[in-house]
This record gives sequence, structure tokens and C-alpha cells, in this order.
Amino acid sequence: MIETLGIRWIELLAQTISFSLVLAVLWKLAYKPVFTMLEARKAKIAEGVANAEKIKQQLTQTEAARQKILGEAGDLANKLIADARAAAARISEVETQKAITAAEQIIIKAREATAQERAATLAALKREVGRLVVQTTMTVTGKVLSPVDQVRLADETQQQIN
Repeated sequence: MIETLGIRWIELLAQTISFSLVLAVLWKLAYKPVFTMLEARKAKIAEGVANAEKIKQQLTQTEAARQKILGEAGDLANKLIADARAAAARISEVETQKAITAAEQIIIKAREATAQERAATLAALKREVGRLVVQTTMTVTGKVLSPVDQVRLADETQQQIN
């Protein structure tokens, strides 16, 4: 029945041997290197994907560490600013106290100077009043007073003014 289909056993066997030889040669020389190369590429791609995952994890860890460091730096900066403000407030308070003390010293010195000037003015006024009393007495009495009388009259006048 095979022969009725036009199949000849010898030709079929020759073609099968020929195909097997071509297949063996192609397998040895073409397919095996191609499959080896495809396996190597597949391994490299898998390695690249694994490395990409590692890099992604490292990037996530690095980003988390960066955020933590930035947070700590921000906290430190805020603390430094607060410390600087507190120091400035202390310095301002100290300088204000110094200014108040200096102003009080100036006021005390001004009061002392005013008191001294007042005392000097009063002393000059008393001398002038004493001189005027002596001069008025001399004019009214028409008599020239001796220096002793002038001093005595000026002293009495000063005592009555006090």
C-alpha cells in the first residue's frame, strides 16, 4: 500500500539519512551555538533585571537615608536658629540692662551737677543779696560802712535768708 502512494522505501531511507545528517550538522554547527548564545543572553537579561532590582532597592534606601539626613539637618538648623534667637535675646537683655544702668548713672550725675549748680547759684545769690543789703544800707543811712560792718551785715542777711 505504501508503494501505491508513491513512497519508495529506498528513497525514503536515503532522504531520512540525508535529513538526519543535515539535522546533525545543523544542530552541531548552527542550532547549538544559537541556543547557547540565547541561553547566555537570557542569563544576562536575568542578571540585568536582578541588578536593576538591587539598584532600585539601593535607590529606595538611599532616598530614605537622604530624607532622614535632611530631616535631621532641618531639625538641627531649627535648633541652631532657636539657640541664636535665645542668645540674641539674652544679649539684648544684657545690653538693655547696661543702657538702663548707664542712663541711671547719667541721671544721677545730672542731678548731682544740678544740685551743685543750684548750690553755687544760691551761694552767689546770697552774696549778691548781702552786697545789695550793704549797698542799700549805705545809701539809706548815708554812711560808709567799714569792711567789718559790711561782712557782719552780709552774714546776718544770709542767715535770715536760710
